[in-house]
Amino acid sequence: MKKLRIYLDTSVINFLFADDAPEKRDVTRKFFEKHISNYEVFVSAVVLDEIRRTRDISKRDRLLGAITSRDMKQLPLEPETEIKNLSKKYIVKGVIPLKKNDDALHLAICTVHSIDVLISWNFEHLANINKERRVLAVNQELGYYYPMRITTPLEVMGIE
Repeated sequence: MKKLRIYLDTSVINFLFADDAPEKRDVTRKFFEKHISNYEVFVSAVVLDEIRRTRDISKRDRLLGAITSRDMKQLPLEPETEIKNLSKKYIVKGVIPLKKNDDALHLAICTVHSIDVLISWNFEHLANINKERRVLAVNQELGYYYPMRITTPLEVMGIE
C-alpha cells in the first residue's frame, strides 16, 4: 500500500520544543517517535526560511536538526510561477489573510505537488474544516482536483 504523502508546516516542527504548550509538544513528539515512519514526509523551502528567521540561535539549530535528522524530503518551490500565483489567489479570495503569505505558500506547494495531507497546529489559518473547504473550493475553481486534507498530527496518528 502506498504511503500517504504528508507535508509538515513550521508549526509542527516548532511544537517539538514547545515547553510552554506541553500537551501539543507531547503529541508532536509521539507523532515523530511512533508514527512519522508510516508516511512519506515533506517540508519546503518556506518551512526552512521560517525556521531560519528564528532569533534564538539554539532553538533555530534544534528546529533545523529535527528536519535533517529525519527522512524528510524538500518539495521544490517549482513551478515557481504557478505556486506563487496560486498562493496569491488564496489571499485575493480571502482564504488566507494578506499578512500570512507563508501559509498561502504552504497551501500552494501542497496543492501543486498533490500532497495528501498538510499537517499543522495552526488552527486559525490552516488546520480547520472551514479553511479546508474554502481551500478546496478555490482549488477546484482553478482546476486542482486532488483531495488534500488539512489537519493536525492527532488526526493522522489515529486513536490508540
